[in-house]
Amino acid sequence: MKNNKFSERQIEIIEAATKRIDEHGIQDLTIKTLAADLNLSEAALYRHFKSKNEILLGLLTYFIEEMKDRLDVILSNKDRSPSELLKDLFDSQLKTFVQKPSVVSVIFSESIFQFNKELSSTVSSMMELMQNHIESIVKKGQANGSFSKIVGVSTTTTIIMGGMRITVLKWKLSGHKSDLIKDGNKVLNGILKMVETNH
Repeated sequence: MKNNKFSERQIEIIEAATKRIDEHGIQDLTIKTLAADLNLSEAALYRHFKSKNEILLGLLTYFIEEMKDRLDVILSNKDRSPSELLKDLFDSQLKTFVQKPSVVSVIFSESIFQFNKELSSTVSSMMELMQNHIESIVKKGQANGSFSKIVGVSTTTTIIMGGMRITVLKWKLSGHKSDLIKDGNKVLNGILKMVETNH
């Protein structure tokens, strides 16, 4: 993926960090282990990133940029109904999590960076991006009559996001052994049954 925010060497470091988290867990990511993975000295690695947290921040920022592009393509499809757009959105997001479990490890590692405002706000901005997209789809569904208005837009959005977050967390805690895409679709389909007016 082309990303203008990072140099080629930084992207190489981010990808190596992603691989290490996927294979060994976030606790095993250190400047020392990462430098060894890349056959670099620790001093050379520090020239590109000042700390482990800065690498994690880079990993999240890199993912968010890719996520924006991916979701924009889905949402630009005017022929899809609100329910279909929500399914496309989550299908894309869950498939990406399965391909990049390291991102999920970072998102759910609040204890590691709870005192780092930059990392916390980056995770928040990722959630906000998703929330805004879901809200706009729900709003569209309520406006065209395909979604019930009994529950408000923000509450419906919270229910959808909460259901998905728990599904992703369960997948992470299972050691990625559960079927995230199948379970996520099941949860979303259940929620859609409650909000759709035409079933």
